[in-house]
Amino acid sequence: MYESHFFTRLPKFARLLLLFCLSVVFSSVVYAKRPMTPEDLVKVKAVGDPQVSPDGNWVVFSVTSQDAETNKSKTKLYVVPLSGGKPRKITSGSGSDHSPRWSPDGKNLAFVSTRGEDGSQLWVLPFKKGGEAKKITQVPTGVSSPIWRPDGKRLAFVSRVFPQCRDEKCNKKILEERKKSGVKAEIFDSLMYRHWNHWRHGRVKHILDVSADGGTSRDLTPGKADAPPAALGSGHDFHYSPDGKKLAYTTNTSKVVATSTNNDIYLVDADGGAPRLVTKNPANDNSPHFSPDGRYLAFRAMERPGYESDRYRLIVINRKTGARRVLTSTFDRPVGEIAWSPDSKEVYFTVPDRGYFPVFSVPVSGGKVKTVLDKVTARYLRVSPSGKSLVFVGQANDSPTEVYRYDLTARRKVRLTGFNTWLTEKRDMGRLESFWFKGAGGARVHAFLLWPPESSVKKGKKIPVINLIHGGPQGMFGDSFHPRWNIQMFAAPGYAVLMVNFHGSVGYGQAFTDAIQGDWGGKPYEDIMKGTEAAVKKYPRLDGSRVAAAGASYGGYMVNWIGGHTDRFKCLLSHAGVFDLRSMYGATEELWFPEWEYKGTPWGKTSKSQYERFSPSYYVKNWVTPTLVIHGQHDYRVPVTQGMQLFTSLQRRKVPSRFLYFPDEDHFVQKPKNRLLWWKTVYEWFGSYLK
Repeated sequence: MYESHFFTRLPKFARLLLLFCLSVVFSSVVYAKRPMTPEDLVKVKAVGDPQVSPDGNWVVFSVTSQDAETNKSKTKLYVVPLSGGKPRKITSGSGSDHSPRWSPDGKNLAFVSTRGEDGSQLWVLPFKKGGEAKKITQVPTGVSSPIWRPDGKRLAFVSRVFPQCRDEKCNKKILEERKKSGVKAEIFDSLMYRHWNHWRHGRVKHILDVSADGGTSRDLTPGKADAPPAALGSGHDFHYSPDGKKLAYTTNTSKVVATSTNNDIYLVDADGGAPRLVTKNPANDNSPHFSPDGRYLAFRAMERPGYESDRYRLIVINRKTGARRVLTSTFDRPVGEIAWSPDSKEVYFTVPDRGYFPVFSVPVSGGKVKTVLDKVTARYLRVSPSGKSLVFVGQANDSPTEVYRYDLTARRKVRLTGFNTWLTEKRDMGRLESFWFKGAGGARVHAFLLWPPESSVKKGKKIPVINLIHGGPQGMFGDSFHPRWNIQMFAAPGYAVLMVNFHGSVGYGQAFTDAIQGDWGGKPYEDIMKGTEAAVKKYPRLDGSRVAAAGASYGGYMVNWIGGHTDRFKCLLSHAGVFDLRSMYGATEELWFPEWEYKGTPWGKTSKSQYERFSPSYYVKNWVTPTLVIHGQHDYRVPVTQGMQLFTSLQRRKVPSRFLYFPDEDHFVQKPKNRLLWWKTVYEWFGSYLK
């Protein structure tokens, strides 16, 4: 009553002025953007795997959500009109649903689901008629990556089976016997016995198929080899010919897979039989794609055996004449994803290029490679049945993954989904720009700088810098929204984020990528140090006295190298970083990698010096910079003992250090609660030395 009485006694002009002021204050409070938080990052939905229906009317795709309460993620399927409209959820319930695939007639959707108690199995959902999904497999070794046979009568998929078995009954018996015995010990007679984040337990990947109506599966690629391969595949490593008579697939039949990059492509009858070798190349071949008319088989191929980061070339084989044509022989970028035009006249593909993943095309008859869509980060590239549109998942540093359509005639990009607009519209994001500088040997080196959100910076104050170092080392920083190592999150508290694409990075020509071999602590280190000084000189707002460095995998290696070679940085963050090259060799799983990078084994006459010269453990005596060490127990690429050795050395050296250990993570940090702890720890660490 008092407030109302006071207001009514004011003159009309004063009342209007007061209302206006209150509205301005209220709107600024309600609509003011704030920087991202770790909780925001966990809420971001990951959109992926779009599949266009055969009639060109629909796009089905997956959406993965993180749940901090249950500490798990869940994936569900959605569908949206290709022409645009509101996405509709088509699967629900317990478990995750992923890998959707349209039947050739477009009436049904096959997908993999973890609903039920028997793990990942294949389900089929009647799309046009509607109704409940039906489980069509009960494979004891699980199911992944389904594809339909062109006649729609059967589906092929991947399962990790026991090589001595030819049927489900045999696999089930071995699994039950192992469980019943209670003995977890294993005996190994060869490499590789574990990979990435899992022990192989004597199993290999095979391609199986099953009737679309359900039933018992059959093995199409029996034997000791992984088919598709255990490593260095493409995510698209088996494909039916349009007439459904042949199955092309990728495999590695080398005696010691751990030291070999020799993936090859084979052809086998769709109902099984003796396979025929298609590629006799001793280096990596993968990603077979039949043309829609069946005349050609396209695939990616490298030239140098033992090198996993050689340039992928796009090759097509005329199936009638056997003639081969390299379509990208003079195009100095590695081919990524492949997609045929419906008329079989050209091939679309993505490549890494100066911080982006743009789309190119090339005629199957040979000719000039053309730019289709530049300055984008495109994944899951698809072509509509009409050939008029491309469909892909796009992202940017300030925009998480969404499904996009690109109209080839109008040259117009249209966003079909908006699961993360709450973030892009209501959070204050930093601005990304790039610059070039003179790096090692006077070469031009490219770098990105992400400014912090203006709402997190005090006016007139200089901005501290975090120098992020990418992994690989044949990797690339660029315009993308990483679900974990997120550059906007690093910038959110008020830091400028510097990202140097040093010698060894992809997207700048093969010679630039090759330059890191035998020089891990050489040119890349020089680039990073020169890039730091170039950025501070170019941008007066940056505070050159408050700079930190952070990296994971090879980036962690470089942080460890930096620790023993300079005190330029206020603090360091080493996540899953290599510390001792000799012990790393004996515990990692893909041995072709160190043998190429360091030119042999740790005991080789000439290569021994490489392991000693470039091992950060040899220089820990010089280390004085405070360092945060992070590692996961199930990291078999860079085993957890690397992080333990580093932390032990720093503690004994009395260097300020902290070890964040995850007993339930691998090379990455996947679980929502663990991600929140990761960011909390990282923010506290940087805040202690940079704020």
